[in-house]
Amino acid sequence: MPRVDTDAFYRLALERYGHNAEGAHWESAHTQRVRFNVLRRLLPADLADLTLADVGCGMGDFYTYLKSEGALPGRYLGIDVVAPMVELARTRTRQEILLLDALQDPLPEADYYICSGAMNTFTRDETRQFIARCLAAAREGFLFNLLRGPDDCDTFNYWEPDEILALAQDLGAVCAIETGYLREDFTVVLRHARRP
Repeated sequence: MPRVDTDAFYRLALERYGHNAEGAHWESAHTQRVRFNVLRRLLPADLADLTLADVGCGMGDFYTYLKSEGALPGRYLGIDVVAPMVELARTRTRQEILLLDALQDPLPEADYYICSGAMNTFTRDETRQFIARCLAAAREGFLFNLLRGPDDCDTFNYWEPDEILALAQDLGAVCAIETGYLREDFTVVLRHARRP
């Protein structure tokens, strides 16, 4: 059973806070940008020839961030399950934004998948499934962040880095983890293992 009703969770935040970081359930615009900075640094320096799929794209904030950094990919593809956010992202980015449930619907292929914050309300099983599906749809790799700590919250989804290292091993993926940029957060890079 899901921790929360994702659609209602985000619709209520949009209604309460509007079209901003808090409306996407971020603590603040600052912490959202800190996470985006880490994801950007861990992606290839040149994105111009790459397709980037932003799963759980919300209102398209990561695209807006990349644009402000002069680092747009060759093709940006947003994916979200909340219809009002999809509409907002389409309007704000003028990019291809798909209304899909990444836990159930077929995912388009891309060079890299990224996810910032969208797994924060998942169950443990949903998180494992989501990671496996996004990695399978990525030609190169999947980058994402998670909340760090003991999994003892009814609303939010917490993990420890060693648990993700074990999951990466189960998936046959090469894993790198970045910590230290926010107290209760870490970022993961999963890449397909290359055969000799």
